[in-house]
Amino acid sequence: MRALVDQLNQASHQYYVLDQPQMTDARWDALYDELTGLEAAEGLVLPDSPTRRVGGEPLPAFVTHTHLSRLWSMDKAQSAQQLAQWFERARQLHARHPGLPPLRFSVEYKYDGLTLNLTYREGQLVQAATRGNGITGEQVLAQALTIRGIPLTIPYQGLLEIHGECIMRLSVLARYNRTAAEPLKNARNAAAGALRNLDPKVTAARRLDARFYEVGTIEHPPYTDQAGLNAFISEQGFPTSPILYQGSDEQGVLAAIQQVEAQREALDFLIDGVVIKVMDLATRAAFGHTDKFPRWAVAFKFAAEEATTVLEQVTWEVGRSGKLTPLAHVSPVDFSGVTVRRATLNNYGDIQRKHLTLGSTVFIRRSNDVIPEILGRVEDGVPGGQIALPTHCPACDSGLVEVGAHLFCPNRLGCRPQVIARLTHFCSREAMDIASLSDKTLEVLYDHLGVRAPQDLYALRVEQLIGLPGFQRRKAEKVVEALAISRDCQLDAFLIAIGIPNIGRATARDLARHFGSLQALRAAGHAQLLEVPEVGDIMAASILDFFSDPVSAGMVDALLASGVHPREVRAAPAGGVFQGKSFVLTGTLPTLTRQQAEELIVSLGGTVSGSVSRKTSYLLLGENPGSKADKARALGIEVMDEARLLAHVKKA
Repeated sequence: MRALVDQLNQASHQYYVLDQPQMTDARWDALYDELTGLEAAEGLVLPDSPTRRVGGEPLPAFVTHTHLSRLWSMDKAQSAQQLAQWFERARQLHARHPGLPPLRFSVEYKYDGLTLNLTYREGQLVQAATRGNGITGEQVLAQALTIRGIPLTIPYQGLLEIHGECIMRLSVLARYNRTAAEPLKNARNAAAGALRNLDPKVTAARRLDARFYEVGTIEHPPYTDQAGLNAFISEQGFPTSPILYQGSDEQGVLAAIQQVEAQREALDFLIDGVVIKVMDLATRAAFGHTDKFPRWAVAFKFAAEEATTVLEQVTWEVGRSGKLTPLAHVSPVDFSGVTVRRATLNNYGDIQRKHLTLGSTVFIRRSNDVIPEILGRVEDGVPGGQIALPTHCPACDSGLVEVGAHLFCPNRLGCRPQVIARLTHFCSREAMDIASLSDKTLEVLYDHLGVRAPQDLYALRVEQLIGLPGFQRRKAEKVVEALAISRDCQLDAFLIAIGIPNIGRATARDLARHFGSLQALRAAGHAQLLEVPEVGDIMAASILDFFSDPVSAGMVDALLASGVHPREVRAAPAGGVFQGKSFVLTGTLPTLTRQQAEELIVSLGGTVSGSVSRKTSYLLLGENPGSKADKARALGIEVMDEARLLAHVKKA
């Protein structure tokens, strides 16, 4: 049995990973049937047996998975000039950290598929998940098991989290469509739809592939740069993303980009650009991350694609601020495997400037991953195809108000899409983080229980929810429990949740740190607001207008009355033992929660950062740490445990 499993796995590796088939399909099928019969007779299936890849029964629902390490977004460059600016920033960062090796860069394909995150423990594949929001995704282990390029077991015996891209080869797509009852439109959607299908048999039928390029978590990395990382990935049996260029010459990077773009149409998979990375891992650790992406990598996106299509219809969407945005519906047009049916228009003035009419042929451009935009008209539309300026809200029929170039619905409390958008924003992860309340669930609460404002959510009871569409007792209890937990929230999260115009996450955090309490912020005048870094006249005016508006102020008061408690931010004491020291936390602490540890550090004058850099003073280390521990050790950063932190607290 062992010999058969090894023989079949080796043949699969040669076919799916190395693209060098050494065994005919008929021979493989015969050996597979022999293995199946042997397993049935012996009542034993080895952990890496290829028979484990057969799709099982459909799953009832996807389960949320928390990644061991964050899957970051990627900074983007869309021109040679923007790429040159990224190189300049990299050189400046490098100059701030003496002792680092010379800067070297790598160039890799940017695959156009769906990100896949695999977890291995003691050499066994134990979990697979989609990217999701980078912190949590959806478990897709049953689906990933059907991808033959993914090894079920690997030589490395430690904890490993590896990132890659799930793709469908264009040749496989063409072969699938020749016999499919419903042909697939494009390879990108085919891969994403298959991996996120609750029926693993559907996934298996698509014959997906994967390419791997990054390690998120590893206990003892046996490499120091991207080339070594790629070699490690390959040694474990994964199909890798090849390094197309490596070196210190920026012109070499540009030449590699041009070569890839010239060869793009000949590839058997979709790409939408290349990724340029700093090769050395210690340099990456020194560069660190912004709130959104690593400073040591950038995605160079290929030039926008243009095509012509017919403008069929224009509808108007209402956002949470009440602003109406026109959305163009066009005849289906294909952009490198992506079928487009909608395009953006900024406002009615945009429609007039471009002389757009219904039925006209228009130029449409797709750039990167954003919804395409209409550039202008090619020819006149059919008679009577003029696009009318709306006078009433398409959702609630209220008369519209024109403010500058935009139209607004003034019915803040009674316009369904406005209300639901505001509720969705209030419950979002970066705001109150009420995961049980999706936009679809909020629509049910709006329609059946009259929920119109965030404070209405906190009056909900389990008995009210049971029996609503999609609600069983367990879900009703989870919703009420999540709402109860959210009452105790951080001040910056609360400021994001209530939706002050022009105030984003970073500004909310600065306001919370500067004023310390909601009461102090509400009492602040224009001059006091301008004392906050990055707050200018427009932001200050937005804050003052928001808290002086009766509806907004009433909502805040009602939330406080319903038990929502934005925690005060204590100012760091001058002269504290950690004054001027920066901490990064990783792993699970024995007795403290992450929030409690952060509060203790701040109380002693320190600050807490989300990523390790050479400016980090201490790494607070818990159990099952992530890759931050490896980065800290590589940079020689002092490690502190919970006991030592508490000892400092006791002395203070």
